[in-house]
Amino acid sequence: PHAGPAMALPPPQKEIVYNKLLPYGERLEAEAARFLAQIKGNLARAVQLQELWPGGLFWTRKLSTYIRLYGRKFSKEDHVLFIKLLYELVTIPKLEISMMQGFARLLINLLKKKELLSRDDLELPWRPLCEMLERILYSKTEHLGLNWFPNSVESVLKTLVKSCRPYFPEDATAEMLDEWRPLMCPFDVTMQKAITYFELFLPTTLPPELHHKGFKLWFSEFIGLWVSVQNLPQWEGHLVNLFARLATDNIGYIDWDPYVPKIFTRILRSLNLPVGSNQVVVPRFLTNAYDVGHAVMWITAMMGGPSKLVQKHLSGLFNSIASFYHPSNNGRWLNKLMKLLQRLPSSVVRRLHRERYKKPTWLTPVPDSHKLTDQDVTDFVECIIQPVLLAMFSKTGSLEAAQALQNLALMRPELVIPPVLEKTYPALETLTEPHQLTATLSCVIGVARSLVSGGKWFPEGPTHMLPLLMRALPGVDPNDFSKCMITFQFIATFSTLVPLVDCSSVLQERDDLSEVERELCSATAEFEDFVLQFMDRCFGLIESSTLEQTREETETEKMTHLESLVELGLSSTFSTILTQCSKDIFKVALEKVFNFAISNIFETRVAGRMVADMCRAAVKCRPEESLKLFVPHCCNVITHLTVNDDVLRDEELDKELLWNLQLLSEITRVDGKKLLPYREQLGNILQRTLHLTCKQGYILSCNLLHHLLRSATLIYPTEYCSVPGGFDKPLSEYFPIKDWGKPGDLWNLDIQWHVPSSEEINFAYYLLDTFLQPELTKLQHYATGKLEMSRDDVQQCLAIVHNCLIGSGNILPPLKGERVAHLVPSLVSLEETKLYTGVDYGNDVLSSHIYPPVEAVGYILDNSEDDTKSLFLIIKIISDVLQFQGSHKHEFDSRWKSFNLVKKSMENRLQGKKQHIRALLIDRVMLQHELRTLTMEGCEYKTSHQEMIRDLLCLSTSSYGQVRSKAQQAFFTALGTYNFCCRDIIPLVLEFLRPDRQDVTQQQFKGALYCLLGNHSGVCLANLHDWDCIAQTWPAIVSSGLSQAMSLEKPSIVRLFDDLIGVNVIFLFVFSSSVPRNYENLVNMLLDCVEQRNLPWKFEHISIGFLSLLLRDDRILPVRAIRFFVQCLNHDAIVVRKVAISAVAGVLKQLKRTHKKVPICPYEISGNPKPSSIQAGDRLDNQWLHYDSQNLPKTKEAWESCCFVEKTHWGYYTWPQSMTVYAPVEQQPKLGRRRDELTEAEQIIYDHFSDPKFVEQLIKFLSLEDRKGKDKFNPRRFCLFKGLFRNFDDAFLPVLQPHLERLVSDSHESTQRCVAEIIAGLIRGSKHWTFEKVEKLWKLLCPLLRTALSNITVETYNDWGTCIATSCESRDPRKLHWLFELLLESPLSGEGGSFVDACRLYVLQGGLAQQEWRVPELLHRLLKYLEPKLTQVYKNVRERIGSVLTYIFMIDVSLPNTAATKSPRVHEFTTRILENLKPLMEADEEIQNHVMEENGVGEQDERTQGIKLLKTILKWLMASAGRSFSTAVTEQLQLLPLFFKIAPVENDNSYDELKRDAKMCLSLMSQGLLYPQQVPLVLQVLKQTARSNSWHARYTILTYLQTMVFYNLFIFLNNEEAVNDIRWLVIKLLEDEQLEVREMAATTLSGLLQCNFLTMDGPMQTHFEQLCKMRLPKKRKRNLGSVVDTIPSGDLVKRHAGVLGLSACILSSPYDVPTWMPQLLMDLSAHLNDPQPIEMTVKKTLSNFRRTHHDNWQEHKQQFTDDQLLVLTDLLVSPCYYA
Repeated sequence: PHAGPAMALPPPQKEIVYNKLLPYGERLEAEAARFLAQIKGNLARAVQLQELWPGGLFWTRKLSTYIRLYGRKFSKEDHVLFIKLLYELVTIPKLEISMMQGFARLLINLLKKKELLSRDDLELPWRPLCEMLERILYSKTEHLGLNWFPNSVESVLKTLVKSCRPYFPEDATAEMLDEWRPLMCPFDVTMQKAITYFELFLPTTLPPELHHKGFKLWFSEFIGLWVSVQNLPQWEGHLVNLFARLATDNIGYIDWDPYVPKIFTRILRSLNLPVGSNQVVVPRFLTNAYDVGHAVMWITAMMGGPSKLVQKHLSGLFNSIASFYHPSNNGRWLNKLMKLLQRLPSSVVRRLHRERYKKPTWLTPVPDSHKLTDQDVTDFVECIIQPVLLAMFSKTGSLEAAQALQNLALMRPELVIPPVLEKTYPALETLTEPHQLTATLSCVIGVARSLVSGGKWFPEGPTHMLPLLMRALPGVDPNDFSKCMITFQFIATFSTLVPLVDCSSVLQERDDLSEVERELCSATAEFEDFVLQFMDRCFGLIESSTLEQTREETETEKMTHLESLVELGLSSTFSTILTQCSKDIFKVALEKVFNFAISNIFETRVAGRMVADMCRAAVKCRPEESLKLFVPHCCNVITHLTVNDDVLRDEELDKELLWNLQLLSEITRVDGKKLLPYREQLGNILQRTLHLTCKQGYILSCNLLHHLLRSATLIYPTEYCSVPGGFDKPLSEYFPIKDWGKPGDLWNLDIQWHVPSSEEINFAYYLLDTFLQPELTKLQHYATGKLEMSRDDVQQCLAIVHNCLIGSGNILPPLKGERVAHLVPSLVSLEETKLYTGVDYGNDVLSSHIYPPVEAVGYILDNSEDDTKSLFLIIKIISDVLQFQGSHKHEFDSRWKSFNLVKKSMENRLQGKKQHIRALLIDRVMLQHELRTLTMEGCEYKTSHQEMIRDLLCLSTSSYGQVRSKAQQAFFTALGTYNFCCRDIIPLVLEFLRPDRQDVTQQQFKGALYCLLGNHSGVCLANLHDWDCIAQTWPAIVSSGLSQAMSLEKPSIVRLFDDLIGVNVIFLFVFSSSVPRNYENLVNMLLDCVEQRNLPWKFEHISIGFLSLLLRDDRILPVRAIRFFVQCLNHDAIVVRKVAISAVAGVLKQLKRTHKKVPICPYEISGNPKPSSIQAGDRLDNQWLHYDSQNLPKTKEAWESCCFVEKTHWGYYTWPQSMTVYAPVEQQPKLGRRRDELTEAEQIIYDHFSDPKFVEQLIKFLSLEDRKGKDKFNPRRFCLFKGLFRNFDDAFLPVLQPHLERLVSDSHESTQRCVAEIIAGLIRGSKHWTFEKVEKLWKLLCPLLRTALSNITVETYNDWGTCIATSCESRDPRKLHWLFELLLESPLSGEGGSFVDACRLYVLQGGLAQQEWRVPELLHRLLKYLEPKLTQVYKNVRERIGSVLTYIFMIDVSLPNTAATKSPRVHEFTTRILENLKPLMEADEEIQNHVMEENGVGEQDERTQGIKLLKTILKWLMASAGRSFSTAVTEQLQLLPLFFKIAPVENDNSYDELKRDAKMCLSLMSQGLLYPQQVPLVLQVLKQTARSNSWHARYTILTYLQTMVFYNLFIFLNNEEAVNDIRWLVIKLLEDEQLEVREMAATTLSGLLQCNFLTMDGPMQTHFEQLCKMRLPKKRKRNLGSVVDTIPSGDLVKRHAGVLGLSACILSSPYDVPTWMPQLLMDLSAHLNDPQPIEMTVKKTLSNFRRTHHDNWQEHKQQFTDDQLLVLTDLLVSPCYYA
């Protein structure tokens, strides 16, 4: 067919298939090619000219529009070029952030479908992205206010890295490891950063032959790290995310088996489920818990494969948490559990899809050995179905369960659907539990498709459909709204899937049907019955809503929200049913609905709308038959009722007339071609009714006109049947049952489109000429004053115009007019792109005439401004002329949303490939058409638009609030549509703010401010990203403070200004760099504004705010502004002072001179060779970093030859590739400059701070308190002082010194805070000073600090702690040796009492903690000093010592490949402690706390000392539980027996500190994570304690055991010996002589059984039964006088143990009845009359059994025989139950 040489175009990457199905689909090829060529040409031009704005931005936006309209319809090479271009654009270093985000979003979109481009097609470098993240997420200047980044930037950047990740080069992994490994210092914040980067960047999709360059380089190292970390630091979750991704991308290439128990234990811990009664919650376990989504990914990826280990653990996991899903349980953990349930099935379905159905791509396929087998799938479904069925009725709603069931039913319908139906049938019968009904119905909707299509696994599925439908009918219930809605959804879902055709006659004709098909055929006879019953129900619903007669009297135009939802549900369900009906059923239904409609007269608000909707649904399905009935009838009634002319002028119309008009206006919303025969009649009706006086009447008539026009002119599909061609074929050639649940076939959709024919277009023009023309003429005369019209007439007139407009929007040609030129300078063409939407514009009658209503604006505003209703209509008309092309944006959005919801609820994720039902596919094609009509962005801005937007601006500043807000919405939408029109409009808005105008009203002022503020989503005029506009708006906003109309009395105006500032703060990003001229001007204009006299203070603050926003890190502020800010430091208003402090700190940062760095080789300095493998911790080659008091740099030579490394993490894990440090002093910028060597900007600051008066005033202000008790150490002020001392070294010390000395001795909290801020600034600012200056500084500081530390108070110790910590942060400890020696002098001197001691320790801890691993010597000295003082009497000192100990031992971590630390080690310390605690260990009696809190004279005995020591140790263990990385289990175990003895048994807060702490400590230790090798050690201790004489200890073991086992479940289960030990332990303690211990043992046993840790096996059961048969001792007749025999005999105890054992078994399954339970209950009941305590136990057990099984007793009953039931009923209601 090609003339000339055939050019074969390369195939497009992936286009949107729905475009081909549009009625004008064949024209789109050419259009797309044209559009793409335009984009490519213009983008290339913009790039060559280096014009990012507006050209580049404009055409990249067009590219994303192109992708939205046509998908990725370009060749592979174009695709790669687009990606490379955008990658270059995104990574431009100083790019304005909003542009960067725009480019990034487009790039993400281009990279989204990674299967389209393989690694061979595309390679992207990773460093530019990393530099960008570093610059933005870890910005050094953001906190000083030099850059502003929006909140969304982080997620955009992270998504961008994710999208580029598959294309990083193969060597990237090694480079990344070299780059970030040196950051991995676990005590430092950099660890978090390193792991986050690894999680984001490491590529995991390399092909198997490159694995040695990929994950094999880091896997064992990272997994080793993960396995050995015990206390859940922040970064552990990121590691898990990385492993989950690794597992998903490389299924079958990694052996996870050795880690499976650990993985599942940690996932179970991460759910934070409550165990036992009084568990202490560790807050970090909540905040740092794993993300459920990633945990699910990980589990799914490990499933399958030969070993089946994961499935075993997964079943164990669900067994152990199943009971938490029961609806009676509720708590903060529920959300996580539900998420787990919802995500797992969908993740498994995704994996199955990938393995079985997906087209193979370049990504690594799953090897056959590891694909999921059918058996794997069955096992999975079986292990998860129980919890899902429990969760159906959960408190948080059944949504998650329904989604889980939908996915499970795709895999194994035969296992999933029957139990759901079992729950559904009873729920449909019940009247008392509506929640049960809504829950089960929503679950059945989820599995509907699997149910109806049956398939080979579940052939009997479809037979359930009719019974379900018939039983669901009673749900259409006017009294219960939610039930009604879910029933509608249920019926609609099923009828969409199934053709409602009566096939019973087939039974006689064919005999080749299967059993199920025969059953279905006979059942389909009920369809007709079902449809009619459904209609009766609906009529009932409608009539019940009519009963509210009050509606007639009240003037409510609208329905209530609920009613409108019911209306929607009703009409859509009814129309679905009729669409799917056969012709015979339809006829009956039509008859019925027609009779209902004409035999009653409905009020038009609620009932009328519903009935009219039902009629419309009928007419839409089969227009010809239905219109024959309806149109003549309605027309006759209306004509008859309007025969006499008086009716036309009635204020109130006859109800019958209104109802028939409403009916007629609704049934004309059908296929236009079918309406043509009735055009005469309909025209006459319009003639009669369009000018009724009654508003209700003419509005209905306008609707009729609107619908007629729409039906005739729009493009839309005319049927949505589930099978193309409908069901009207004879049954002999078409067998509908085959089509149950069948998906639509995308390639044979065979959509019936309505495309307007010329006849219809002519009819539309006829209507417009007849009805629109006269109205326009009238309006024109009215606007020019030739014609008087009443308000009602004007409104009627405008209503007609509006309805014509939205009826024929898509045949009206676009507005004409000149383009408004010169708005924006660009060398690239910024033309608009026209999309063809199936309409060829005919005659030009209309476009010129639509203006009259617009001209009327001015007239109405001048003459009758309070005619708000007309103004509302005018606003609608203007915005529709500007925007409307046949559908509204908001309607489209909501349809798109609902389409996606329906798609989700009905889709088949397993097979994929667009297997949707036909109606959905048609809907999607229709949405594609609407999307094309709505694509309007980037339109040219013509003069005609200009006039209308100006009219909208007039309306936005009129005097009625409602008019203003409606007009403003339209105004913003218009601004968003037309290119650059903002530049044209801003000057007009600012006119209203000019201070010298006298005629602006307050309303106009307010309106103009709102126009500047913008709406939430759209444009905000006050900060368009463009300097020209900002230079106009900001000064105007500030000087508007002098305007007459400005009144700060009105709170709404004050609020507006606050919003304006807020908005500007958010949006001021780093602008493109071509700004010098405007930047200076803007700053000067703002300064001029501030200096105007009598500017209100509010505006002064606004302008200062604006000025502070203009600080940038790429330009130094103009000198005039610097002077202004420095003076503001002493302004009267605290707000201004605060702004000035940060601004000056920022300016100082700008003026900072760069310091030179030089590379060093750490191995040379230490004189040790580079180690061959990675080893972290204290090595020979990083020892020179340690603090060593023997050679501190105390002389000038030593100082200058010393190599200072400031950052703490360097050298701990490994050294970086190139290590740099600061160059020696002589190469650094000059210090101690004279005034004439400074720049002008620096001189200003120098002059002010050298002026004693200025400084005095400043210090006075800084030492005022702002909000009492709320003030803290202020980092902004610290930055200010740090900057001063950094830039001007010690120039200002002489002026400040007297102030510092005065402040230090004043103990008020605000003065102390002020001096702490200055000192911290001094120490940090002296980083580059010379040795002489530093030494002088410390001579001054040491006495000051000593004074300060002795004056410390409750209010100030926090500030001093912060001060010292800030001073030590990122500083080499050898530089600060003066400070450390000072702090270590004598922290616990005892002068000043216990409080000062505690504070000193706190301050010291702040300094040392910052130094982490580099000060082992100081830590040893401190420990040596503290050890003898551990027996402190004062509680606050004890707590502080505990905390300090934690930090001392923090460095002693047991991480893999880490050298033993040089810092103090826990092991040695604990050994010494245990020695001192010996006296307590050996004593056997209860340990009481009898130490008085004052120091007695003389040395107390060992025992008392022991108790004091123990208290401090407890504080230490509690503090370290939350902070350290690994728990030193082996050492702490030796303390356990002691704690068991002390911890109290009851929950009582009146206990003393010792007991409370012991209890808390046990709770924390039991939740700890154990390494497998530690398990035997713990059990050893527990067994030993079980022999203890103290029953408290024996009791406490059990509570400890419960938590410990649950929190380490799979680690114990993996060790058979441990399980046996635990079983032995619990069963032994069941026979304890102390009653409390026995009962606790029973509880523990039932808990262990419930989480399936132990199983109820034969031996255990027989053991208990044996025990139960122990003979009871004979009752002796007692003499009243004899001593009561209190000690129970051994036999009684054993018998009780047996009973307790049985009771534990029964209580271990609270929500179901296993097979063994009935027999055990019978055994128990035999003991009901035994002596106490047995009788009590049996009673408790039975009442608990009754309580937990009461809800589902009907089901549970089935498990018992009749005799057993008799006994049971007798027991549960026996008199002893009440006794």
